Formats: sequence, structure tokens, C-alpha cells
Amino acid sequence: MGSTQGAAVLNSLYQHSVADYWNAEKNPVNLRLGEVDGIYHHHYGIGPADWTVLDGPPETREKRTIAELHRLETAQADLLMSHLGAVRPTDRLLDAGSGRGGSSLMAHQRFGCRVDGVSISESQVAFANAQAERRDVADKVRFHFKNMLDTGFETGEFQAIWNNESTMYVELGLLFAEHARLLRRGGRYVCITGCYNDAYGLPSRAVSEINAHYICDIHPRSTYFKEMAANRLVPVSVVDLTSATIPYWELRAKSTLATGIEAAFLDAYKGGSFQYVLIAADRV
Repeated sequence: MGSTQGAAVLNSLYQHSVADYWNAEKNPVNLRLGEVDGIYHHHYGIGPADWTVLDGPPETREKRTIAELHRLETAQADLLMSHLGAVRPTDRLLDAGSGRGGSSLMAHQRFGCRVDGVSISESQVAFANAQAERRDVADKVRFHFKNMLDTGFETGEFQAIWNNESTMYVELGLLFAEHARLLRRGGRYVCITGCYNDAYGLPSRAVSEINAHYICDIHPRSTYFKEMAANRLVPVSVVDLTSATIPYWELRAKSTLATGIEAAFLDAYKGGSFQYVLIAADRV
């Protein structure tokens, strides 16, 4: 991409720093899991873990553990998709903060419709488009070097939009204003996110550690509902996934792919300062 386009997409020094981080990121916990079936996620998992993967021959333990972590991450994406409402093959969906493209490819496979993904990481966009080409769906699943706060897409173009663990990189008021513009009336918005628990008070030390690790700014839970209400997004479903994600983190902490941030997530979740939630809302 040329520098002129980059300047138009990245509108602050912070956005440049986030883009630089993800352009350089080659973490095995993302890449090795994606190699299982070619679906590369950039989010975490939910559901009961199969702890027997830690048993058996040591020489195949890593492979079994990777497959199980990937299964849990895919289960998370499946849950998100199940909240997108009625989607027809003629509809268009938007994956805001699409990473290496796994969720977009799953959405197309599930609904058969056109899916667009946007990311401020040019390397992620190139990787995801290559995956779409490899699966022969590039005519229906396309990834764009665009800013989710100002996509340039047509107003009312989308039936559904989602953010899968990407809202902590932006101001929610700006994000939901753009989503409300892009969604047709009656369209559906879904996010899965980590947020800090207002009832706990200010962000805990563990939450601050997560912010520093990922160069992000985790929002309080209340801000999601406040900014949705201000932008014509009315929640229809709120699911607390905190307890459902803990087994994923416990298994990951025991794996060779642990990055060192696992203890902070487990401390924050178990201590009550951090929550993992799904929010689905209708555009009214």
C-alpha cells in the first residue's frame, strides 16, 4: 500500500502503533492454531476443555493441545455467528477488525453471503485475502485496508456487523456511530469483548497488564451500553462468557504456546475485575 493511502486510513499516532504491532505480529499461538484447518483466529476460546489432551505420548502432546485450543476458539466464533440473526445469501456482512480472516471465512461458509473484513494491518489484510483465494471464495470474501471508524462503505449496506475482540482499540462512540450508519434498519450488531467490571471500580492491576501487553484500552462494561443507546443500537441479548472462557486460559497456560499473559487473564477473570461478554443489538 502507498503511504498516501496509509495516511488516509491511519489517523493518529496510536493507530500507527497498533498497525505496527499487528503488521509485525507472528505469534505461534495464532499461527500454529490456524494451521490446524486453515482458519486463523485472533481471539480466545470458550467451553469445557478436553483435559485428556495433556495425557498420552509426550511427543504428540503439543499437537493435541493445539488442536483443542483451536477447537475452543472456533466454538467462540460459532457462538458469535449464532447471534447474527437471520442472514440470507443475498446479504452483506462486515467483520470489523478482521485479523487474519478466520471469522469472515466461517461466516461465508455458514451463510453463503458476501463478507467484507477491515483491518488497519496491511499484513493481516494480505494474509486474509490469500486465505480467501486459497479457498476459492475471493469473489465473496474480501479484506480491505480500512479503518473501522471510517470505512467509506455505503450507508445501510450491511445486514450484520461484528467485532470479535477488537473494540478495545477504538473509541466506542465513534465505532458505534459508524456501525449505525452502515447497518440497515433492523440489522444486527454483535460483539464479543473483554471489559472491566464497573462494580469492581477502576481497572485492576491485571487489566492494566493486559492493556500494556496488547497496546489497547479495555473499556468499562457500562460504556458499551451507554454508547449503543446513543447510536440507535438496542441490545437484544447479553451473555456473560467469563466462566466459559476460563478453561481455555487454563489450558493455554499449560501449553508450549503460552505467551506469559495467561496469568493476568486468569487473575482478572477469577478476581471479578474483568468480564468476557457477548452483546447482540438491533439497529433501530
